[in-house]
Amino acid sequence: MASSYAIVESGGKQYRAEKGASLLVEHLSADEGAKVNLRAVMYRGDKEVVLNAKELEKVKVEAVVAEHLRGAKVRVFKYKPKKGYRRRSGHRQELTRLEVTDVRLLTRKPAAKAEAKPAEKKAEAKPAEKKAEAKPAGENAAAKPVEEKAEAKPKAAPRKPAAKKPAAKAKPAATKPAAKGKAQPAPKPSSASRRSSSAKKS
Repeated sequence: MASSYAIVESGGKQYRAEKGASLLVEHLSADEGAKVNLRAVMYRGDKEVVLNAKELEKVKVEAVVAEHLRGAKVRVFKYKPKKGYRRRSGHRQELTRLEVTDVRLLTRKPAAKAEAKPAEKKAEAKPAEKKAEAKPAGENAAAKPVEEKAEAKPKAAPRKPAAKKPAAKAKPAATKPAAKGKAQPAPKPSSASRRSSSAKKS
């Protein structure tokens, strides 16, 4: 039994990692033979136990991808009594076998991230310089077509404006003549005229 070991997390599950141990974890995207660093959640050495998050960053757990394989088939059967409902299905989980090569506690946090920053800055500076050098050439190239276009404009014949059509005069609305032969109805006699006519008759 190894003197030191670590509990590592991979794929939402935890495994005990010792030097020389073989772990069967959820599928990883790394190729076969590639090195993988596992995140430790607990470390036990000869004389100490590390549980603090800051101290666990110093724990180094390295493994090599041995192979990619599939787990045993799990059969699923569903049914509902007295309904005639029957469903059969299966599943095989994609897995990765890891061989743990190193488990140890470093004296300080690994500086892999700090080394990557200067390299990124240098890579960003080079394309910026190239773009700055390419600008004058681009400006000269863009200026030539503009000058050629400016010279080509006077050569083109000027277009004549389209003749405007005279505005149509608004015709007055035709008035409908009164219908011939139709007599207008006589106004109805008022109540006073009716009384006077009845008095005359009497």
